[in-house]
Amino acid sequence: MKGTPHVAWRRALTGWARWLDRIERLGGKLGLSENGVLLAFAVAVGVCGALGVVAFYEAIDLAYAVLVRWPGSFTTRAHFLFYRPLLTGGALALAWAVWRRLGRGSDGATVPDVQLAVVRRGGRVPLGTTVGRTVASAITLGGGGSAGTEGPVVVLGAAAGSTLGRAFRFARERTAVLVGAGAASAIAAAFNAPLAGAFFALEEILGDFKVASFPPVVIASVVGAVVSRAVFGNHPAFPIPREYGYTSVREVVLFFPLLGAVCGAVSALFVRTYFDLGGRLGAWLSPAPDAPRGRRRMAALVPWLAGAFVGLVVHVSAGFLVGTGHLAIPLAAFGRLAWWALFLLALGKILVTTVTLHGGGSGGLFTPSLFVGAAAGGAVGVALHGLFPGLPITPEAYAIVGMGAVVAGATGAPITGILLVFEMTNDYALVVPLMIAVVTSHVVSRKLVRDNLYSGWLRRRGEHLEHGTDRDVLAGMLVADACERDAVVVREDAPVAHLLDHLGHPDQSLFPVVDAAGSYVGALAAAELGQVARAGHALDAVLVAADVAQPWEVLAPDDSLLDAVRRMGVRGSASLPVVDPATGRLVGVVTRSRILGLYERAVAAEPEPGP
Repeated sequence: MKGTPHVAWRRALTGWARWLDRIERLGGKLGLSENGVLLAFAVAVGVCGALGVVAFYEAIDLAYAVLVRWPGSFTTRAHFLFYRPLLTGGALALAWAVWRRLGRGSDGATVPDVQLAVVRRGGRVPLGTTVGRTVASAITLGGGGSAGTEGPVVVLGAAAGSTLGRAFRFARERTAVLVGAGAASAIAAAFNAPLAGAFFALEEILGDFKVASFPPVVIASVVGAVVSRAVFGNHPAFPIPREYGYTSVREVVLFFPLLGAVCGAVSALFVRTYFDLGGRLGAWLSPAPDAPRGRRRMAALVPWLAGAFVGLVVHVSAGFLVGTGHLAIPLAAFGRLAWWALFLLALGKILVTTVTLHGGGSGGLFTPSLFVGAAAGGAVGVALHGLFPGLPITPEAYAIVGMGAVVAGATGAPITGILLVFEMTNDYALVVPLMIAVVTSHVVSRKLVRDNLYSGWLRRRGEHLEHGTDRDVLAGMLVADACERDAVVVREDAPVAHLLDHLGHPDQSLFPVVDAAGSYVGALAAAELGQVARAGHALDAVLVAADVAQPWEVLAPDDSLLDAVRRMGVRGSASLPVVDPATGRLVGVVTRSRILGLYERAVAAEPEPGP
């Protein structure tokens, strides 16, 4: 019965195709346009994103019970000082092992990966990689590592949107919108903040505020918040002690800009520490293949040592720096501690988060940014309260505003920072101070460092995403979309006399040369063929195509058309060969005229807003 699996797969695919046709016909009967169908799918993505958050939190609780609480029950509190570093080290080592086995790469595993998928790959976020990273993140956070929950849940929501969009054969642009909808749902469910979730997706994931993207993203965000409230209750992610009322004009004009500047400097320190110190630690965790054998063997110890360090610092901090930071310390405490202690907490959170994520652990950066902002803002508030005891300064209000300010400076999401803090407090009196501090922090941070925590990760991989421009259109399309697969191809053993027949070909100026197996050998431009022709026919009996073929810049099918245009400019060519990097076989040829035609059609086909 060798054909049984093949037959089963064919039946499954046939059945799936029938379901697709039924859904399309049902949408037509209901009078739904493509945008209406997209809104219906946004509801489904919102539910999936919120349920992903619920499942992830349950996984963290399970990991904590197995990795920390159960082993800790066998020791006294005094001895736990020695056990905690060992337990956290083991958790990071386990998370790193799980990630290496289940993750199989980094694409789709982080928020910057999702940003890259939207711009470069039409919203393709691989589900398998995402699940592997999510498991590793649950182990990291449950085991006492310091990281955020928003990164894994955003990727989970994005993967849900990507999977649904591709399964139901949506266009690339609409699949990308569903990816943003999934991310919005996850943020809304994690922080009980639907407005912040929607604008996080538009600001960070999609990178634009197109009218056509608003309805599905907002609907998914609202659905995610509703599901979250049904499961967790209608409570803010960070308990707010009370409303803080009116703030004085002096605070708005002087103190909150000062708070923004301090938070901007702290944000820049966070970014620089994460990439500089983290980069050195990451080099030990993943040494180059040609590194000395001793260093490669040491790589296995890095998660243990990093986890031990994090566990020790968390224990010494009385648990203030543990895990996600969601419930480690009530916000009211940020107004009661000494200013220097709060600054130490901010610096400590930056350090342990960097060591966790570059030492083998997995998680997000958004929630640690909130904690760092609360500590830095509280420190400024306590210091000002001590310097000006006669003024009605409330340090807790500075801690809350600092949360949004560091989110803006560290992650490059100022609108999200403002809306998230507002939704957590529902205090209109803090809106103006919050806006002032957030804008100041964002400006100061960008003056001190070039990147934020997301764009820096992309730039170190050689990626630079530009949104809202003509480049974004080209960056969102792949070389495979423009590849001409029926181009004239020359065999490497073809006589030169046969090559001259191609000189008059009207639609092709570049002729790839391949071997008998179809593998790419080189290429010949029409101008070079002309030079061969002018050399005379005396060489015809001696030369073959392989002798006159030239090395040429090649593209891969998954490269963006923006990359193709740039490489054409460097080469000074109107055409480039497309080669499969896995097999080395020629796929086809991409021409500048073909790219221009696709660009014009993409701009003309920009979807109209509406249901």
